[in-house]
Amino acid sequence: MPARRVIVSVTNDLVTDQRVHRSCSALCEAGYDVLLVGRLLPGSATLQRPYATERMRLLFKRKAVFYAEYNIRLFLKLMVVRADAFYANDTDALPANWLASRLRRKPLFFDAHEMFPEVPELVGRQRVKRFWTWIEHRLFPTLTKKGSAAVTVCQSIADIYAQRYGLHMEVVRNVPMAFPVQSDSARKLMAEVGEGRRILLYQGAVNIGRGIEWIVQAMPLLPECVLVVAGVGDIYDELRAKAATMDNVRFLGRVSPEVLHGLTGWASLGLSLLENRGLNYYYSLPNRIADFVQAGVPVLATDFPEIRRVVEQYGIGTLVAPVPFDPKTYTSAIPDPAQTAQTIRDALAYWDSLPDEERKARFTRAAADLNWNNDKKKLLMQFDTIF
Repeated sequence: MPARRVIVSVTNDLVTDQRVHRSCSALCEAGYDVLLVGRLLPGSATLQRPYATERMRLLFKRKAVFYAEYNIRLFLKLMVVRADAFYANDTDALPANWLASRLRRKPLFFDAHEMFPEVPELVGRQRVKRFWTWIEHRLFPTLTKKGSAAVTVCQSIADIYAQRYGLHMEVVRNVPMAFPVQSDSARKLMAEVGEGRRILLYQGAVNIGRGIEWIVQAMPLLPECVLVVAGVGDIYDELRAKAATMDNVRFLGRVSPEVLHGLTGWASLGLSLLENRGLNYYYSLPNRIADFVQAGVPVLATDFPEIRRVVEQYGIGTLVAPVPFDPKTYTSAIPDPAQTAQTIRDALAYWDSLPDEERKARFTRAAADLNWNNDKKKLLMQFDTIF
């Protein structure tokens, strides 16, 4: 009997989406035949995965026309491809999956990486936000029926959707597999970047609302440190231009997951300073925090509920109060650079003063919990309920 075939879909180009990769790998290990469908961008790197992948070359790259084209193209594919189940990642890939599953009478699995109508890119775009909220109102209640199931990344989001739609969502956290740190592939690069100074590391999308610009402004006051930004995004070029004359700010651009894992362990402090730009950020637990934990790197993070839960439970970082955000102008206050610099110095001094045994015990305990080997079991158990 052939293995059950699962068509997994997501709107990105697959290269850096580690949650989707981990999910597909878990399904493969469990004996499913997986096809992952995404999009192809002009600069997309080649892929080598233990499962089949396919990337659609789309005409449109942004806004409503992109989502319309993506879902139409995906729907047509899902209607003809051999499949035993459909797996949608996030609300923006759900319409095509939902319609195909109903017409073909196939099981549907939904993985909400975030509260999509609350992403910062939609804050202030009320008409677009209302559209995606309408999609959720129409489709989420149907996911409670037999042959459907859903997961999400944290308990706060699961509680909100349970209250709104009566939808039970198993929590499958966005946490990494255990990985080696300070690898040889990254050693030379970090030696060049660090130049003997303390490394402050930001990794992930370089987008608005991540607090990266606050650190950039404070770097002239931190000559003993170097800020390393690994990733690309909407404000990457803008921030790189602002830091062009600073000798202690380095932008690495897009870095492969393998090299990034090697880079992480060299940091003295990992950064995750989110702004309060909607519920999606407020209730998020960024995967970079679990990456820092796996590498034994303390974090400097915004005091939001899910982040606080992890940081305080294991004692693996320093929390800072969120800056004021004005929902009318969609702007945040900019912290005083001197205060930011002092916060960083205080965090580094605390970790320098902590006995090595105590530090190691905290991160060992946290890493044992915050790793994919635990959460993939919950993913597979929930996925099996759709058949």
